[in-house]
Amino acid sequence: MNTVDSMDIVNSILESSNQEKDPRKSTEVHKEVEVETDVGTLLALDYNTINLKSLRSDQEEYLKSLTRDNVQILINKIWELPTQRVEEAIMAKLPKPEFVLPRARQLPKPKPLTKWQQFAKEKGIKPKKKTKSKLKWDEELQKWIPTFGYKRNKAEEQKKWLVEMNDQNKVMEDPFAAAKAAKEERKAKNELQRLRNIAKAKNIKIPRVGLPTKEQFHDSQQLSQAITIARTSTASVGKFQDRLPKEKDAKGIAKQVPGMKRKPEVVPANIHEEKKRNKDLAENILKRNTKVFRKDFSVPKINPEKLETKKSKKGAKNKGAKKPKGGRGQKDMRLKARGRKRR
Repeated sequence: MNTVDSMDIVNSILESSNQEKDPRKSTEVHKEVEVETDVGTLLALDYNTINLKSLRSDQEEYLKSLTRDNVQILINKIWELPTQRVEEAIMAKLPKPEFVLPRARQLPKPKPLTKWQQFAKEKGIKPKKKTKSKLKWDEELQKWIPTFGYKRNKAEEQKKWLVEMNDQNKVMEDPFAAAKAAKEERKAKNELQRLRNIAKAKNIKIPRVGLPTKEQFHDSQQLSQAITIARTSTASVGKFQDRLPKEKDAKGIAKQVPGMKRKPEVVPANIHEEKKRNKDLAENILKRNTKVFRKDFSVPKINPEKLETKKSKKGAKNKGAKKPKGGRGQKDMRLKARGRKRR
């Protein structure tokens, strides 16, 4: 036997003994039938026969070892792909998938960029990493306080323990109420911006805030009508609202705005003008297509003979009837109610 062959035998024995001592398995996995893999979908198909004896003896351990070997084969295939480093992490570029896996739903579409993200992409602005600490040193309290959270609010309350008052012993301004109002205003502004981004992504036109455009008012008459309606939509019908310089009420909308003053009608000068006005009013009513009475309305028919007989019977009955006397007639003692008499 050559020395080289003997050395190989020794090395193989040493390797096998080291593997028996080390619980970790080797990255090289041997299979009778090669495992089919699709790295694009991270899929491994094992067509080898199952060892029923090992499965029945220890089912959980057998399934774990089988899964580990197949996953190791898939990872070995991934490490054969070209890799790149992205932010202290090594990533492999997966190829196009070969198998088409069925899906219950469609793939989620990428979210549209917001207005700021689109601007940052065009200008090449990259987001900065947050390297700031969660704690901040406060010179007034002489201690470390968090930059956000309920502890931050408690620290602010400790700092604002003094409230300014006027000569009448009244608080000039509540700082907590002012801070709360400012927070609500910021929340409303952020919500408005979020809705604008959604409308922009779905190509929905929204009205602009500020001066009106031609899209909203095509005519100066429409603009004057909108101004008049807005001014008279208060509880006082615009009585205490300030007017713009040279502002006049729009024409033809007095009927649409309740409570708005209308121009009084001119009193007719003579009887002929009054007759003419009444005649025009009657003609205007008769020209309309609206029906005053319904044709399908049925009135119950009454037979006059039956009506006369009913009246005669009723009158005869009433004529022969006598007025009842209050307790002057004979009483039946059997029907008398017993018991104590009420007073």
